[in-house]
Amino acid sequence: MIPETHGGASLTPGLRLDVVAGLTAAAVVLPKAMAYATVAGLPVSVGLYTAFVPMIVYALLGTSRVLSVSSTTTLAILAGTELGTVVPDGDPAKLITAVATLTALTGALLIAASVLRLGFVANFISSPVLTGFKAGIGLVIVLDQVPKLLGMHIEKTGFFRDIVSVVHHVPETSLLTVTIAATALIALWTMERLWPHSPAPLVVVGVGIVVSWLAGLNALGIATVGFIPRSLPSITLPSPDLIEQLLPGALGIALMSFTETIAAGRAFAASAEQPIRPNRELIATGAANLAGAFFGSMPAGGGTSQTAVVRAVGGQSQKASLVTATAAAATMLFLAPLLGLLPQAVLAAIVIIYSVGLIAPAEFASIRRVRRMEFRWALAAFLGVLIVGTLQGIVVAIVLSLIGLASQSAKPKVHVIGRKRGTDVLRPKSQDHPDDETFEGLLILRPEGRLFFANVQQVADQIQSLVTKHKPQVLALDMSGVFDIEYSAIQMMIESERRATAQGIAVWLAGLNPDVLDYVRASGLADKLGRERLFFSIHTALQRYLEGVNGS
Repeated sequence: MIPETHGGASLTPGLRLDVVAGLTAAAVVLPKAMAYATVAGLPVSVGLYTAFVPMIVYALLGTSRVLSVSSTTTLAILAGTELGTVVPDGDPAKLITAVATLTALTGALLIAASVLRLGFVANFISSPVLTGFKAGIGLVIVLDQVPKLLGMHIEKTGFFRDIVSVVHHVPETSLLTVTIAATALIALWTMERLWPHSPAPLVVVGVGIVVSWLAGLNALGIATVGFIPRSLPSITLPSPDLIEQLLPGALGIALMSFTETIAAGRAFAASAEQPIRPNRELIATGAANLAGAFFGSMPAGGGTSQTAVVRAVGGQSQKASLVTATAAAATMLFLAPLLGLLPQAVLAAIVIIYSVGLIAPAEFASIRRVRRMEFRWALAAFLGVLIVGTLQGIVVAIVLSLIGLASQSAKPKVHVIGRKRGTDVLRPKSQDHPDDETFEGLLILRPEGRLFFANVQQVADQIQSLVTKHKPQVLALDMSGVFDIEYSAIQMMIESERRATAQGIAVWLAGLNPDVLDYVRASGLADKLGRERLFFSIHTALQRYLEGVNGS
Protein backbone atom coordinates (compact mmCIF):
# COMPACT_ATOMS: atom_id res chain seq x y z
CA MET A 1 0.00 0.00 0.00
CA ILE A 2 1.39 3.45 -0.95
CA PRO A 3 1.37 5.89 2.00
CA GLU A 4 -0.78 8.97 1.62
CA THR A 5 1.12 12.21 1.29
CA HIS A 6 0.08 15.54 2.79
CA GLY A 7 2.21 18.61 2.22
CA GLY A 8 5.27 16.55 1.43
CA ALA A 9 4.95 14.47 4.64
CA SER A 10 4.20 10.80 4.61
CA LEU A 11 1.35 9.61 6.87
CA THR A 12 0.73 5.88 6.94
CA PRO A 13 -2.83 4.62 7.48
CA GLY A 14 -1.83 3.19 10.89
CA LEU A 15 -0.33 6.49 12.04
CA ARG A 16 -3.36 8.39 10.77
CA LEU A 17 -5.63 6.15 12.85
CA ASP A 18 -3.43 6.70 15.91
CA VAL A 19 -3.56 10.48 15.46
CA VAL A 20 -7.35 10.45 15.17
CA ALA A 21 -7.66 8.08 18.15
CA GLY A 22 -5.30 10.19 20.24
CA LEU A 23 -7.15 13.42 19.55
CA THR A 24 -10.53 11.79 20.19
CA ALA A 25 -9.25 10.29 23.43
CA ALA A 26 -7.93 13.72 24.46
CA ALA A 27 -11.40 15.18 24.03
CA VAL A 28 -12.65 12.60 26.53
CA VAL A 29 -9.63 12.26 28.83
CA LEU A 30 -8.72 15.89 29.50
CA PRO A 31 -12.10 17.10 30.84
CA LYS A 32 -12.39 13.95 32.93
CA ALA A 33 -8.81 14.33 34.22
CA MET A 34 -9.64 17.82 35.45
CA ALA A 35 -12.82 16.53 37.06
CA TYR A 36 -10.96 13.70 38.81
CA ALA A 37 -8.48 16.21 40.22
CA THR A 38 -11.37 17.97 41.94
CA VAL A 39 -12.49 14.60 43.34
CA ALA A 40 -9.08 14.36 45.02
CA GLY A 41 -9.39 17.91 46.29
CA LEU A 42 -6.62 19.12 43.95
CA PRO A 43 -6.40 21.97 41.41
CA VAL A 44 -7.71 20.98 37.97
CA SER A 45 -4.23 21.59 36.53
CA VAL A 46 -3.05 18.47 38.39
CA GLY A 47 -5.47 16.45 36.27
CA LEU A 48 -3.87 17.83 33.11
CA TYR A 49 -0.40 17.01 34.46
CA THR A 50 -1.57 13.42 35.08
CA ALA A 51 -2.69 13.13 31.45
CA PHE A 52 0.75 14.31 30.31
CA VAL A 53 3.89 12.79 31.87
CA PRO A 54 2.49 9.40 33.08
CA MET A 55 0.86 8.83 29.69
CA ILE A 56 4.14 9.43 27.86
CA VAL A 57 6.16 7.17 30.17
CA TYR A 58 3.67 4.30 29.95
CA ALA A 59 3.52 4.66 26.16
CA LEU A 60 7.27 4.04 26.04
CA LEU A 61 7.38 1.13 28.53
CA GLY A 62 3.98 -0.62 28.64
CA THR A 63 3.08 -3.92 27.01
CA SER A 64 -0.45 -2.92 25.93
CA ARG A 65 -0.81 -1.53 22.42
CA VAL A 66 -3.72 0.78 23.25
CA LEU A 67 -3.97 1.24 27.04
CA SER A 68 -4.42 4.90 28.01
CA VAL A 69 -2.87 5.76 31.39
CA SER A 70 -3.91 8.79 33.44
CA SER A 71 -6.16 9.43 36.43
CA THR A 72 -9.21 7.24 37.13
CA THR A 73 -12.25 7.66 39.36
CA THR A 74 -11.09 5.01 41.83
CA LEU A 75 -7.56 6.36 42.14
CA ALA A 76 -8.86 9.91 42.49
CA ILE A 77 -11.10 9.12 45.44
CA LEU A 78 -8.42 6.99 47.10
CA ALA A 79 -5.84 9.76 46.68
CA GLY A 80 -8.28 12.36 47.95
CA THR A 81 -9.02 10.32 51.06
CA GLU A 82 -5.34 9.93 51.85
CA LEU A 83 -4.45 13.55 51.13
CA GLY A 84 -7.34 14.72 53.30
CA THR A 85 -5.83 13.00 56.33
CA VAL A 86 -2.36 14.47 55.73
CA VAL A 87 -3.44 18.00 54.75
CA PRO A 88 -6.78 18.47 56.54
CA ASP A 89 -6.74 22.25 56.07
CA GLY A 90 -6.44 21.90 52.26
CA ASP A 91 -3.44 24.23 52.03
CA PRO A 92 -2.57 24.32 48.27
CA ALA A 93 1.22 24.32 48.73
CA LYS A 94 1.09 21.43 51.20
CA LEU A 95 -1.30 19.53 48.92
CA ILE A 96 1.06 19.77 45.94
CA THR A 97 3.96 18.44 48.02
CA ALA A 98 1.78 15.71 49.52
CA VAL A 99 0.43 14.52 46.18
CA ALA A 100 3.96 14.43 44.73
CA THR A 101 5.05 12.28 47.67
CA LEU A 102 2.01 9.99 47.41
CA THR A 103 2.46 9.50 43.66
CA ALA A 104 6.21 8.89 44.03
CA LEU A 105 5.55 6.27 46.74
CA THR A 106 2.96 4.61 44.52
CA GLY A 107 5.45 4.43 41.66
CA ALA A 108 8.28 3.17 43.88
CA LEU A 109 6.06 0.44 45.35
CA LEU A 110 4.98 -0.73 41.89
CA ILE A 111 8.60 -0.92 40.71
CA ALA A 112 9.61 -2.77 43.89
CA ALA A 113 6.77 -5.23 43.29
CA SER A 114 8.11 -5.83 39.79
CA VAL A 115 11.61 -6.54 41.14
CA LEU A 116 10.06 -9.04 43.56
CA ARG A 117 8.00 -10.58 40.70
CA LEU A 118 4.70 -9.85 42.43
CA GLY A 119 2.61 -9.46 39.30
CA PHE A 120 0.34 -12.25 40.50
CA VAL A 121 -0.87 -10.03 43.38
CA ALA A 122 -3.30 -8.36 40.98
CA ASN A 123 -5.32 -11.57 41.13
CA PHE A 124 -5.75 -11.36 44.92
CA ILE A 125 -8.95 -9.34 44.61
CA SER A 126 -11.68 -11.59 43.29
CA SER A 127 -14.09 -10.33 40.67
CA PRO A 128 -17.16 -10.31 42.99
CA VAL A 129 -15.25 -8.46 45.71
CA LEU A 130 -13.96 -5.95 43.16
CA THR A 131 -17.55 -5.43 41.98
CA GLY A 132 -18.63 -4.58 45.53
CA PHE A 133 -15.59 -2.38 46.14
CA LYS A 134 -16.11 -0.35 42.97
CA ALA A 135 -19.82 0.07 43.67
CA GLY A 136 -18.96 1.47 47.09
CA ILE A 137 -16.39 3.81 45.51
CA GLY A 138 -18.98 4.92 42.95
CA LEU A 139 -21.50 5.87 45.66
CA VAL A 140 -18.82 7.73 47.63
CA ILE A 141 -17.83 9.73 44.55
CA VAL A 142 -21.42 10.60 43.65
CA LEU A 143 -22.17 11.79 47.18
CA ASP A 144 -18.92 13.76 47.17
CA GLN A 145 -20.11 15.69 44.09
CA VAL A 146 -23.68 16.35 45.24
CA PRO A 147 -22.80 19.54 47.20
CA LYS A 148 -21.16 20.97 44.05
CA LEU A 149 -24.30 20.20 42.08
CA LEU A 150 -26.39 22.05 44.65
CA GLY A 151 -24.01 24.96 45.20
CA MET A 152 -23.39 24.23 48.87
CA HIS A 153 -20.45 23.27 51.08
CA ILE A 154 -20.31 20.58 53.78
CA GLU A 155 -17.62 19.24 56.08
CA LYS A 156 -16.84 15.65 55.10
CA THR A 157 -16.91 13.29 58.05
CA GLY A 158 -17.94 9.96 56.57
CA PHE A 159 -20.43 8.61 54.03
CA PHE A 160 -23.54 8.28 56.19
CA ARG A 161 -22.88 11.46 58.18
CA ASP A 162 -22.28 13.31 54.90
CA ILE A 163 -25.76 12.25 53.71
CA VAL A 164 -27.27 13.76 56.84
CA SER A 165 -25.19 16.92 56.36
CA VAL A 166 -26.35 17.33 52.75
CA VAL A 167 -29.98 17.03 53.85
CA HIS A 168 -29.46 19.68 56.55
CA HIS A 169 -27.91 22.08 54.02
CA VAL A 170 -30.62 21.69 51.37
CA PRO A 171 -32.11 25.13 52.19
CA GLU A 172 -28.78 26.65 51.01
CA THR A 173 -29.23 25.21 47.51
CA SER A 174 -28.45 27.59 44.63
CA LEU A 175 -31.16 27.22 41.98
CA LEU A 176 -28.87 28.62 39.28
CA THR A 177 -26.15 26.09 40.16
CA VAL A 178 -28.72 23.27 40.11
CA THR A 179 -29.94 24.42 36.70
CA ILE A 180 -26.41 24.43 35.27
CA ALA A 181 -25.64 21.02 36.78
CA ALA A 182 -28.92 19.47 35.61
CA THR A 183 -28.37 20.77 32.07
CA ALA A 184 -24.84 19.34 32.01
CA LEU A 185 -26.02 15.98 33.38
CA ILE A 186 -28.83 15.68 30.82
CA ALA A 187 -26.55 16.70 27.96
CA LEU A 188 -23.83 14.23 28.96
CA TRP A 189 -26.28 11.39 29.52
CA THR A 190 -28.04 12.01 26.20
CA MET A 191 -24.83 12.23 24.16
CA GLU A 192 -23.37 9.12 25.77
CA ARG A 193 -26.57 7.19 25.06
CA LEU A 194 -26.85 8.33 21.44
CA TRP A 195 -23.14 8.57 20.67
CA PRO A 196 -21.06 6.20 22.83
CA HIS A 197 -17.37 7.07 23.31
CA SER A 198 -18.05 10.53 21.91
CA PRO A 199 -16.20 13.69 23.00
CA ALA A 200 -19.27 14.55 25.07
CA PRO A 201 -17.20 15.88 28.01
CA LEU A 202 -15.37 18.27 25.69
CA VAL A 203 -18.65 19.58 24.24
CA VAL A 204 -20.14 20.13 27.70
CA VAL A 205 -16.95 21.80 28.96
CA GLY A 206 -16.86 24.08 25.90
CA VAL A 207 -20.49 25.11 26.30
CA GLY A 208 -20.01 25.61 30.03
CA ILE A 209 -17.06 27.93 29.45
CA VAL A 210 -18.97 29.97 26.84
CA VAL A 211 -22.03 30.33 29.08
CA SER A 212 -19.86 31.25 32.05
CA TRP A 213 -18.08 33.94 30.02
CA LEU A 214 -21.21 35.43 28.44
CA ALA A 215 -23.31 35.40 31.62
CA GLY A 216 -20.53 36.31 34.05
CA LEU A 217 -21.39 33.35 36.29
CA ASN A 218 -18.51 34.00 38.68
CA ALA A 219 -19.94 37.45 39.48
CA LEU A 220 -23.31 35.82 40.14
CA GLY A 221 -21.81 33.67 42.89
CA ILE A 222 -21.45 30.47 40.84
CA ALA A 223 -18.25 28.60 41.78
CA THR A 224 -15.84 28.23 38.86
CA VAL A 225 -12.52 26.43 38.45
CA GLY A 226 -10.56 29.66 38.90
CA PHE A 227 -7.03 30.55 37.90
CA ILE A 228 -5.00 27.88 36.05
CA PRO A 229 -1.35 28.73 35.28
CA ARG A 230 -0.64 28.77 31.55
CA SER A 231 2.49 26.63 31.50
CA LEU A 232 3.82 23.12 31.47
CA PRO A 233 4.18 21.47 34.89
CA SER A 234 7.15 22.61 36.93
CA ILE A 235 9.42 20.36 38.99
CA THR A 236 7.83 19.31 42.29
CA LEU A 237 9.89 17.48 44.90
CA PRO A 238 8.35 14.85 47.20
CA SER A 239 8.84 15.31 50.94
CA PRO A 240 10.66 12.57 52.88
CA ASP A 241 8.89 13.78 56.03
CA LEU A 242 5.54 12.58 54.65
CA ILE A 243 6.64 9.07 53.67
CA GLU A 244 5.67 7.39 56.93
CA GLN A 245 2.20 8.99 56.92
CA LEU A 246 1.47 8.27 53.25
CA LEU A 247 3.00 4.81 52.88
CA PRO A 248 -0.05 2.76 54.02
CA GLY A 249 -2.31 4.67 51.63
CA ALA A 250 0.22 4.38 48.82
CA LEU A 251 0.17 0.58 49.22
CA GLY A 252 -3.58 0.49 48.60
CA ILE A 253 -3.38 2.95 45.72
CA ALA A 254 -0.51 1.01 44.11
CA LEU A 255 -2.52 -2.22 44.31
CA MET A 256 -5.61 -0.59 42.81
CA SER A 257 -3.57 1.17 40.09
CA PHE A 258 -2.03 -2.13 39.05
CA THR A 259 -5.32 -4.03 39.28
CA GLU A 260 -7.13 -1.48 37.10
CA THR A 261 -4.24 -1.33 34.64
CA ILE A 262 -4.09 -5.10 34.20
CA ALA A 263 -7.88 -5.39 33.94
CA ALA A 264 -8.13 -2.64 31.31
CA GLY A 265 -5.09 -3.89 29.39
CA ARG A 266 -6.46 -7.44 29.19
CA ALA A 267 -9.98 -6.26 28.37
CA PHE A 268 -8.86 -4.36 25.27
CA ALA A 269 -6.08 -6.66 24.05
CA ALA A 270 -6.76 -7.99 20.55
CA SER A 271 -6.24 -11.72 19.98
CA ALA A 272 -3.43 -11.08 17.49
CA GLU A 273 -1.48 -8.90 19.94
CA GLN A 274 1.11 -10.02 22.45
CA PRO A 275 -0.43 -10.86 25.86
CA ILE A 276 -0.14 -8.37 28.70
CA ARG A 277 2.92 -9.13 30.89
CA PRO A 278 2.04 -8.33 34.53
CA ASN A 279 5.57 -7.78 35.85
CA ARG A 280 6.44 -5.53 32.92
CA GLU A 281 3.21 -3.62 33.58
CA LEU A 282 4.38 -3.08 37.15
CA ILE A 283 7.53 -1.42 35.83
CA ALA A 284 5.61 0.67 33.29
CA THR A 285 2.94 1.95 35.69
CA GLY A 286 5.53 2.37 38.44
CA ALA A 287 7.81 4.44 36.22
CA ALA A 288 4.82 6.44 34.95
CA ASN A 289 3.83 7.36 38.50
CA LEU A 290 7.38 7.99 39.69
CA ALA A 291 8.16 10.29 36.79
CA GLY A 292 4.78 12.00 37.05
CA ALA A 293 5.32 12.72 40.74
CA PHE A 294 8.14 15.16 39.94
CA PHE A 295 5.81 17.05 37.60
CA GLY A 296 2.88 17.44 39.98
CA SER A 297 0.89 14.40 38.84
CA MET A 298 -1.59 12.51 40.99
CA PRO A 299 -1.54 8.66 41.05
CA ALA A 300 -2.27 7.20 37.62
CA GLY A 301 -3.38 3.91 36.15
CA GLY A 302 -4.98 2.40 33.08
CA GLY A 303 -8.50 3.68 32.40
CA THR A 304 -11.17 1.54 30.74
CA SER A 305 -13.34 4.32 29.29
CA GLN A 306 -10.49 6.23 27.66
CA THR A 307 -8.91 3.01 26.37
CA ALA A 308 -12.29 2.03 24.94
CA VAL A 309 -12.29 5.29 22.97
CA VAL A 310 -8.82 4.58 21.54
CA ARG A 311 -9.82 1.06 20.50
CA ALA A 312 -13.23 2.11 19.14
CA VAL A 313 -11.75 4.85 16.94
CA GLY A 314 -9.15 2.42 15.56
CA GLY A 315 -6.00 3.18 17.56
CA GLN A 316 -3.18 0.84 16.59
CA SER A 317 -0.37 1.63 19.02
CA GLN A 318 0.83 3.79 21.88
CA LYS A 319 1.36 6.62 19.39
CA ALA A 320 -2.28 7.45 20.18
CA SER A 321 -1.33 8.08 23.83
CA LEU A 322 1.55 10.30 22.73
CA VAL A 323 -0.92 12.35 20.68
CA THR A 324 -3.22 12.63 23.72
CA ALA A 325 -0.30 13.78 25.87
CA THR A 326 0.60 16.37 23.23
CA ALA A 327 -2.97 17.65 23.33
CA ALA A 328 -2.69 17.93 27.14
CA ALA A 329 0.47 20.02 26.75
CA ALA A 330 -1.22 22.28 24.18
CA THR A 331 -4.17 22.73 26.52
CA MET A 332 -1.89 23.76 29.40
CA LEU A 333 -0.02 26.24 27.19
CA PHE A 334 -2.87 27.86 25.31
CA LEU A 335 -6.29 27.09 26.86
CA ALA A 336 -5.60 27.36 30.60
CA PRO A 337 -7.23 30.83 31.05
CA LEU A 338 -10.43 29.67 29.35
CA LEU A 339 -10.63 26.54 31.53
CA GLY A 340 -10.64 28.77 34.60
CA LEU A 341 -14.12 29.99 33.60
CA LEU A 342 -15.62 26.49 33.79
CA PRO A 343 -18.34 26.12 36.48
CA GLN A 344 -17.54 23.57 39.19
CA ALA A 345 -21.06 22.19 38.75
CA VAL A 346 -20.18 21.13 35.19
CA LEU A 347 -17.09 19.27 36.41
CA ALA A 348 -19.20 17.61 39.10
CA ALA A 349 -21.68 16.49 36.43
CA ILE A 350 -18.83 14.93 34.42
CA VAL A 351 -17.55 13.09 37.49
CA ILE A 352 -21.00 11.70 38.29
CA ILE A 353 -21.80 10.56 34.75
CA TYR A 354 -18.52 8.66 34.49
CA SER A 355 -18.62 7.30 38.04
CA VAL A 356 -22.11 5.81 38.18
CA GLY A 357 -20.84 3.11 35.82
CA LEU A 358 -18.90 1.75 38.80
CA ILE A 359 -22.23 0.91 40.42
CA ALA A 360 -23.43 -2.16 38.55
CA PRO A 361 -26.60 -3.72 40.07
CA ALA A 362 -26.74 -6.17 37.14
CA GLU A 363 -23.36 -7.60 38.17
CA PHE A 364 -24.56 -8.04 41.74
CA ALA A 365 -27.65 -9.84 40.43
CA SER A 366 -25.53 -12.04 38.19
CA ILE A 367 -23.21 -12.97 41.06
CA ARG A 368 -26.17 -13.75 43.31
CA ARG A 369 -27.77 -15.90 40.64
CA VAL A 370 -24.63 -18.00 40.21
CA ARG A 371 -22.97 -18.03 43.65
CA ARG A 372 -24.68 -16.69 46.77
CA MET A 373 -21.49 -16.90 48.85
CA GLU A 374 -19.60 -14.63 46.44
CA PHE A 375 -22.62 -12.30 46.45
CA ARG A 376 -22.17 -11.92 50.21
CA TRP A 377 -18.48 -11.07 49.66
CA ALA A 378 -19.44 -8.42 47.10
CA LEU A 379 -22.00 -6.96 49.50
CA ALA A 380 -19.50 -6.96 52.37
CA ALA A 381 -16.88 -5.18 50.24
CA PHE A 382 -19.51 -2.64 49.18
CA LEU A 383 -20.53 -1.92 52.77
CA GLY A 384 -16.89 -1.95 53.89
CA VAL A 385 -16.12 1.04 51.67
CA LEU A 386 -19.14 2.96 52.96
CA ILE A 387 -18.58 2.15 56.62
CA VAL A 388 -14.81 2.07 57.17
CA GLY A 389 -13.65 4.19 54.23
CA THR A 390 -12.19 3.77 50.79
CA LEU A 391 -8.59 2.88 51.58
CA GLN A 392 -9.64 0.56 54.38
CA GLY A 393 -12.13 -0.85 51.91
CA ILE A 394 -9.23 -2.19 49.85
CA VAL A 395 -8.04 -4.13 52.89
CA VAL A 396 -11.57 -5.42 53.43
CA ALA A 397 -11.71 -6.48 49.76
CA ILE A 398 -8.39 -8.33 49.91
CA VAL A 399 -9.18 -10.01 53.23
CA LEU A 400 -12.58 -11.13 51.94
CA SER A 401 -11.00 -12.57 48.81
CA LEU A 402 -8.38 -14.46 50.81
CA ILE A 403 -10.96 -15.71 53.31
CA GLY A 404 -13.10 -16.89 50.41
CA LEU A 405 -10.13 -18.68 48.85
CA ALA A 406 -9.18 -20.26 52.17
CA SER A 407 -12.79 -21.27 52.80
CA GLN A 408 -13.06 -22.99 49.43
CA SER A 409 -9.68 -24.68 49.82
CA ALA A 410 -10.49 -25.85 53.33
CA LYS A 411 -13.73 -27.55 52.23
CA PRO A 412 -12.90 -29.84 49.32
CA LYS A 413 -15.59 -32.21 48.15
CA VAL A 414 -15.37 -35.99 48.28
CA HIS A 415 -17.64 -37.58 45.67
CA VAL A 416 -19.06 -41.10 45.69
CA ILE A 417 -18.51 -42.42 42.17
CA GLY A 418 -20.95 -44.60 40.26
CA ARG A 419 -21.11 -45.92 36.69
CA LYS A 420 -23.69 -44.92 34.12
CA ARG A 421 -25.57 -48.09 33.25
CA GLY A 422 -24.60 -49.71 29.98
CA THR A 423 -21.51 -47.51 29.57
CA ASP A 424 -17.97 -47.11 30.83
CA VAL A 425 -18.69 -43.60 32.19
CA LEU A 426 -17.77 -43.06 35.84
CA ARG A 427 -19.25 -39.97 37.47
CA PRO A 428 -20.29 -38.58 40.89
CA LYS A 429 -23.52 -40.00 42.26
CA SER A 430 -26.32 -37.44 42.32
CA GLN A 431 -30.09 -37.08 42.31
CA ASP A 432 -29.86 -36.26 38.60
CA HIS A 433 -28.55 -39.77 37.92
CA PRO A 434 -30.43 -42.10 40.32
CA ASP A 435 -29.91 -45.15 38.10
CA ASP A 436 -26.08 -45.07 38.18
CA GLU A 437 -24.79 -48.39 39.44
CA THR A 438 -22.39 -49.10 42.30
CA PHE A 439 -20.68 -52.39 43.12
CA GLU A 440 -21.13 -54.66 46.09
CA GLY A 441 -18.09 -54.52 48.35
CA LEU A 442 -16.46 -51.63 46.44
CA LEU A 443 -16.63 -47.96 47.36
CA ILE A 444 -15.12 -45.50 44.87
CA LEU A 445 -14.45 -42.02 46.25
CA ARG A 446 -13.02 -39.03 44.42
CA PRO A 447 -11.55 -36.18 46.54
CA GLU A 448 -10.99 -32.92 44.69
CA GLY A 449 -8.48 -30.09 44.95
CA ARG A 450 -5.20 -29.66 46.77
CA LEU A 451 -4.87 -31.75 49.94
CA PHE A 452 -2.95 -29.92 52.65
CA PHE A 453 -2.82 -29.38 56.41
CA ALA A 454 -5.88 -27.07 56.51
CA ASN A 455 -8.30 -29.48 54.84
CA VAL A 456 -6.90 -32.98 55.21
CA GLN A 457 -8.71 -33.72 58.48
CA GLN A 458 -12.02 -32.72 56.93
CA VAL A 459 -11.35 -34.94 53.91
CA ALA A 460 -10.40 -37.83 56.19
CA ASP A 461 -13.58 -37.35 58.21
CA GLN A 462 -15.74 -37.36 55.04
CA ILE A 463 -14.07 -40.54 53.82
CA GLN A 464 -14.45 -42.24 57.22
CA SER A 465 -18.13 -41.30 57.35
CA LEU A 466 -18.74 -42.78 53.90
CA VAL A 467 -16.79 -45.92 54.76
CA THR A 468 -18.86 -46.38 57.92
CA LYS A 469 -22.05 -45.91 55.89
CA HIS A 470 -21.21 -48.25 52.98
CA LYS A 471 -18.98 -50.82 54.80
CA PRO A 472 -16.90 -51.78 51.71
CA GLN A 473 -14.29 -54.49 51.42
CA VAL A 474 -12.28 -52.31 49.01
CA LEU A 475 -11.97 -48.53 49.20
CA ALA A 476 -10.76 -47.16 45.85
CA LEU A 477 -9.63 -43.52 45.95
CA ASP A 478 -9.75 -41.88 42.55
CA MET A 479 -6.99 -39.27 42.94
CA SER A 480 -7.33 -37.79 39.46
CA GLY A 481 -8.94 -34.66 40.94
CA VAL A 482 -6.05 -34.05 43.38
CA PHE A 483 -3.43 -31.87 41.72
CA ASP A 484 -1.15 -31.56 44.77
CA ILE A 485 -0.68 -33.18 48.15
CA GLU A 486 1.20 -31.73 51.10
CA TYR A 487 3.26 -33.64 53.67
CA SER A 488 0.59 -33.49 56.39
CA ALA A 489 -1.95 -34.95 53.96
CA ILE A 490 0.37 -37.80 53.02
CA GLN A 491 0.89 -38.63 56.69
CA MET A 492 -2.86 -38.62 57.22
CA MET A 493 -3.26 -40.92 54.20
CA ILE A 494 -0.70 -43.34 55.63
CA GLU A 495 -2.46 -43.37 59.00
CA SER A 496 -5.89 -43.81 57.37
CA GLU A 497 -4.61 -46.73 55.29
CA ARG A 498 -3.26 -48.36 58.46
CA ARG A 499 -6.62 -48.02 60.25
CA ALA A 500 -8.55 -49.29 57.21
CA THR A 501 -6.32 -52.35 56.96
CA ALA A 502 -6.93 -53.04 60.64
CA GLN A 503 -10.67 -52.99 59.88
CA GLY A 504 -10.24 -55.47 57.02
CA ILE A 505 -10.65 -52.85 54.27
CA ALA A 506 -8.20 -52.80 51.35
CA VAL A 507 -7.25 -49.28 50.19
CA TRP A 508 -6.53 -48.75 46.50
CA LEU A 509 -5.16 -45.60 44.89
CA ALA A 510 -5.84 -44.72 41.26
CA GLY A 511 -5.24 -41.88 38.81
CA LEU A 512 -2.37 -40.15 40.64
CA ASN A 513 -0.72 -37.40 38.59
CA PRO A 514 3.10 -37.64 38.26
CA ASP A 515 3.92 -35.17 41.05
CA VAL A 516 1.50 -36.70 43.55
CA LEU A 517 2.77 -40.17 42.62
CA ASP A 518 6.35 -39.04 43.31
CA TYR A 519 5.35 -37.81 46.77
CA VAL A 520 3.48 -41.03 47.54
CA ARG A 521 6.52 -43.04 46.50
CA ALA A 522 8.90 -40.89 48.56
CA SER A 523 6.70 -41.37 51.64
CA GLY A 524 6.91 -45.17 51.40
CA LEU A 525 3.16 -45.56 50.96
CA ALA A 526 3.55 -46.79 47.38
CA ASP A 527 5.83 -49.62 48.52
CA LYS A 528 3.33 -50.58 51.20
CA LEU A 529 0.45 -50.68 48.74
CA GLY A 530 2.44 -52.54 46.12
CA ARG A 531 1.66 -52.74 42.42
CA GLU A 532 -1.54 -54.65 43.10
CA ARG A 533 -3.11 -51.63 44.88
CA LEU A 534 -1.81 -48.77 42.70
CA PHE A 535 -3.60 -48.18 39.40
CA PHE A 536 -3.07 -45.95 36.38
CA SER A 537 -6.76 -44.93 36.36
CA ILE A 538 -9.94 -45.65 38.26
CA HIS A 539 -11.26 -47.53 35.23
CA THR A 540 -8.32 -49.91 35.53
CA ALA A 541 -9.01 -50.36 39.23
CA LEU A 542 -12.69 -51.09 38.59
CA GLN A 543 -11.83 -53.61 35.89
CA ARG A 544 -9.42 -55.39 38.29
CA TYR A 545 -12.09 -55.50 41.00
CA LEU A 546 -14.77 -56.89 38.69
CA GLU A 547 -12.34 -59.53 37.35
CA GLY A 548 -11.59 -60.59 40.92
CA VAL A 549 -15.29 -60.79 41.81
CA ASN A 550 -16.18 -62.76 38.66
CA GLY A 551 -13.16 -65.01 39.07
CA SER A 552 -14.15 -65.92 42.57
